This record gives sequence, structure tokens and C-alpha cells, in this order.
Amino acid sequence: QVQLVESGGGLVQAGGSLRLSCAASGRTFSSYTMGWFRQASGKEREFVAAFIWTSSTYYADSVKGRFTISRDNNKDTVYLQMNSLKPEDTAVYYCAARTKSGTIYKPGDYDYWGQGTQVTVSS
Repeated sequence: QVQLVESGGGLVQAGGSLRLSCAASGRTFSSYTMGWFRQASGKEREFVAAFIWTSSTYYADSVKGRFTISRDNNKDTVYLQMNSLKPEDTAVYYCAARTKSGTIYKPGDYDYWGQGTQVTVSS
């Protein structure tokens, strides 16, 4: 079993920054693919960023250059640094872990999910 707990969401003005954290439990955290997804009201959950065990990172085009995913295997924690935030970034952000093969972009390919943290960007 893997448990994920997100923190760091909140209200920020456009152009501001937030850092989300996701603390994971699990014996082999370093081998998991960790992803961030978001779901705006009335929309489907969408891929934001992923960090795979080879230390490669992937981003949605909408956040590339503004968001950075990182992980600290010593703390079993993955982060999402969000800069230059826009009102369209407003959503509930979810941390997810994938423990077996699959794509990084599909929510259905992830095995474990956090409870989500709200990010609201005001204009």
C-alpha cells in the first residue's frame, strides 16, 4: 500500500508562486513514477507533470517553463513548484504514484492517489 498526502495549496494572485508537496509512504518510493494531475471544476482530470525513476521529468505543454517537479527520495516526498501562476491554473491538484508499467499521462495508469489540494489563482 502507498499513502499520499498533499499540502501547500492555497489562494494566490496571478503571477505568484506556490509549492505543493506530496509525502509518500512505501518501501520503494524511489522506484515509483510520481505524477501531478489537476482537475478544474466541471472538467476532466488532466496531466500536469511526472518524475520517473530514471530522474526524467515530463510536463504538460500548458505548464512547461512555469512548473517544476522534483523529488527527495530521502524524505519520500515529491514537489511541484508553480511559478507565474495564471487563473486557468485554478484546480484541485492531485499527487499520484504509479508502481507498474503504463503511460505517465493517463490517470487510469496510476495506482495510488492523494486527497487533493485546492489551488486558486485570482486575476
